[in-house]
Amino acid sequence: MFLLLSTAAVSQKPPAKEKPAAAVDAVRGSSAFAEILLRSTDLESELESLLIDYTDEFPKVKELRFTLSILIRDRDRILLAKQTEIGRLSQALGKLIVRRAELETDLWKLLQSYKDEHPDVKRAKRRVEIYDRAIKDILG
Repeated sequence: MFLLLSTAAVSQKPPAKEKPAAAVDAVRGSSAFAEILLRSTDLESELESLLIDYTDEFPKVKELRFTLSILIRDRDRILLAKQTEIGRLSQALGKLIVRRAELETDLWKLLQSYKDEHPDVKRAKRRVEIYDRAIKDILG
């Protein structure tokens, strides 16, 4: 009977491993994470200040929320970095990510008024692509 239980236990998939706390702490201590956190904090502060006098429909409020959502998305991606990738999380990477978020916001604003074929939209898309490529070059 003991052998039967052992075989059944071995055949089950092990539970999914969570990222070790040390790896998460290392990512949170990286320059890239700090750069993203700094910009996110600035934007949150500005947003809270605007919300005292304006509603969620105010254009600047919408813009800040959009940029914050991009930075939060990128911050969450960085938190998934493997232990071997932590050395790549430099201040330069953080600055690239922050700048790309600003460019994505510019593109979003243009798309509120223009179609994809508009020259300004095409230029904005190209700038975002250039920053995406630079970020991918660093992260591998």
